[in-house]
Amino acid sequence: MPVVHVTDPADPRLHDYTGLTDVKLRSAREPAEGLYMAESSTVIRRALAAGHRPRSFLMADKRLESMADVLRAHPDAPVFVADDAVLREITGFHLHRGALAAMHRPVLPSVHDVVAGARGGAGARRVAVLEDIVDHTNVGAAFRSAAALGVDAVLVTPRCADPLYRRSVRVSMGTVFQVPWTRFTSWPGGLRELQEDGFTVAALALADDAVSLDDVAADPPGRLALVLGTEGDGLSRPTVEAADVVVTIPMAGGVDSLNVAAASAVAFWATRV
Repeated sequence: MPVVHVTDPADPRLHDYTGLTDVKLRSAREPAEGLYMAESSTVIRRALAAGHRPRSFLMADKRLESMADVLRAHPDAPVFVADDAVLREITGFHLHRGALAAMHRPVLPSVHDVVAGARGGAGARRVAVLEDIVDHTNVGAAFRSAAALGVDAVLVTPRCADPLYRRSVRVSMGTVFQVPWTRFTSWPGGLRELQEDGFTVAALALADDAVSLDDVAADPPGRLALVLGTEGDGLSRPTVEAADVVVTIPMAGGVDSLNVAAASAVAFWATRV
C-alpha cells in the first residue's frame, strides 16, 4: 500500500478532502466530480463491503494499524497520512474518528430497477420516498430507520439532500450502503412509476380526509410507498393530490406532527412486514 506522509495542507493530491465543512460547495462538487466521503473505519468498511471503490484514504498515523487489512485489500488507492494539526487544516474539522476515504460515487439505477431488484429480485413490497428533505442529518436518520425496520428501498426526489453526503452517511452509520436507493428524475411525476408498478402511494400529511396510520397497518396493501415531506412545510400539494391515500400518525398532547426522521421511524415500524 503506497503510504504518503503529507505536511502541506495545500498539497494538490489532497483536493478530494478540502472544504469538507462547506455544505453548499461539497454538495455541488461531489456529484460533479464523481466522489463521496466515507468517514470513520466503520463507515469505510461498510462502503467497501457494499462493493464501492476507494479513490484514496486520509488518516492519522495511529489509524494505520487498525486499517491495515483494508489498505492491503486496495493497494492501488494511495494512503495519505498526516498529524492532527495538518488533518484539521485539510478538512476544516477535527478528525476525531481518525480516518476518511474518498470513494468513487456509483452510478444510480432507475427507480424501476431498484424496486424490481429488491428482496433478492423478488421485488420491493415497501419503499420510502423522501421529498425535498434539506437536512442531511434527517436523510441519514431515515436511512438508518429504513435499514433497521426492513424497508426494501429508499427513493429520493430530485431536490432532496444527497444521501451520500458525509453527514448523511455518518448519521446513517453506513446503512445508506445497505438499503437500495436511487433518485427520481422527475417529481411528482415519478409517483406514477410506482403506481404503475403496483404500489399504493401513501402520503404522510395532515388532511381532512386522511386515514390513521393504524388503519393502514391493520390492512396493509401488498406494495406500499410511504412518502415523507420536507422539514417545515411537509409534502407539496401536487404530491398529496397524486397519492392514493393520505395518512396521519395519531398524536397526543396537542402535537400535530413529528420531525420527519422521527415520523419515518414510526411509519416504518407500524407497517413492518
